[in-house]
Amino acid sequence: MKPLRIIISGGGTGGHVYPAIAIAEAIKEDSPEAQILFIGAEGRMEMEKVPQAGFPIVGLKIAGFDRKNMLKNLGLPFKVIGSLWKARQEIKRFNPQLVIGVGGYASGPILKAANWMGIPTLIQEQNSFPGKTNLLLAKRASAICVAYPNMEKFFPHDKIHLTGNPIRSSIAVQHSDYDAGISFFNLEKGKKTVLVLGGSLGAKSINDGMVSMLEKIANKNELQVLWQCGKRFYSELSSIQLPPNLVLVPFLEKMDLAYAIADIIVSRAGATSISELTLIGKPTILIPSPNVSEDHQTKNAMALVERKAASIVPDQQVKEKLWEEITLILDSPALAAERSKEMRKMGLPNATRDIVKLCLSCIRENENITNG
Repeated sequence: MKPLRIIISGGGTGGHVYPAIAIAEAIKEDSPEAQILFIGAEGRMEMEKVPQAGFPIVGLKIAGFDRKNMLKNLGLPFKVIGSLWKARQEIKRFNPQLVIGVGGYASGPILKAANWMGIPTLIQEQNSFPGKTNLLLAKRASAICVAYPNMEKFFPHDKIHLTGNPIRSSIAVQHSDYDAGISFFNLEKGKKTVLVLGGSLGAKSINDGMVSMLEKIANKNELQVLWQCGKRFYSELSSIQLPPNLVLVPFLEKMDLAYAIADIIVSRAGATSISELTLIGKPTILIPSPNVSEDHQTKNAMALVERKAASIVPDQQVKEKLWEEITLILDSPALAAERSKEMRKMGLPNATRDIVKLCLSCIRENENITNG
C-alpha cells in the first residue's frame, strides 16, 4: 500500500477534537510516513488544539444552525455552499484515500464532498444519541464506529462497528500509582477519596454544590476530597475557608494519578469522559451538563445508569442530591463493587487501535474495487 493520505474533519468541542487527535496519533504511530490533514471550522477550538498536537489544519467558514437567534441563520446557506466548494478544492489538492468525520458541523462539507468524489468515508460517533451531522452522513459512509450498543436505530446496521471512543493513551494504560497520586496531591493514605471533576473550565453548578457541602465534608474525617473547580473559579473558591480534608485545584495536570487515588468519581457526562471512566472502573456519579446540544450528556449518562454502572444527579439538583449519592456509595461497599464491575464491562480499551484497523480496511477495500 502506498503511503497513507487521510483527512480528519470535525470539531467544535473537546469531545470531537481530542478523539480526532487520538486517531491521528495512532495512525502516525503505526505508519510514520502517513500524511494527515485536519479540516475544521474557523474560530473553533480545533484551529488551536490540532496544530499544538503537530498536525496541519485548514479552516472552513462554516457554522451550525443557531436555534436561539434565527437572524444569524440568514447567511448559513452561503457558508454551506462556500464550505462545500473549499472542501472539494482541498480534496483535489490533498488527494486522500479516506476521509474521517468525528462529528460537529465542520465535518459535513468535507464528507459530503468526499462522497461526491468517490472517496470512502468513516464516521466516528462518540455519543449514545448521534449528532445531526453524523446522522445525515451515515448512509454514504463505508463504516461507522460507535461507543454504545443498540445504535441500529440510528445507523445502517451493516455499517456499525462497536469500537468505543478513542482516548488518551496515558489513561488507557494507567490504573496507576496510588502512592504517587497521594503524594502528588498532598492527600492522606488510607482515607476514602472522592474526585470531583468540573472540566477544564469548571462547572458553576457543581462548584456551588460543593460549597454547600463543605461542612459535611469537614465532619466526615475518614473522607477526603480532590476538587477540580476550573481555572475561572479558582481564585474565588480558594479564598473561602476550606476543610483540611479537601484539596482544591484549578485543573488536573496528572489525570492518571487523580483517577488512581479515587474511590468515587463525580463527573460531567461527556462522551470522552465516560469512555475514560469505563476503563478506570470506579463508582461514578454523573452530572450531565444542560448546556449541550440535543442533551447528549443526559443520554450518555442514562446509557450507564440503565446498566447499573453509574448514578445520575440532575444539574439543577446538585445541592440537594450529590451528598446523598456520595454517602450512599461510601456506606455500601457492595453497591460500590457492583458499580465498578458494571463500569468495567462497558469499557472498550482497544478503541483507537480498532478504529485505525477499520480505516485501513476501508482504504484497502476501495483500492481493490478501483484496481479490480
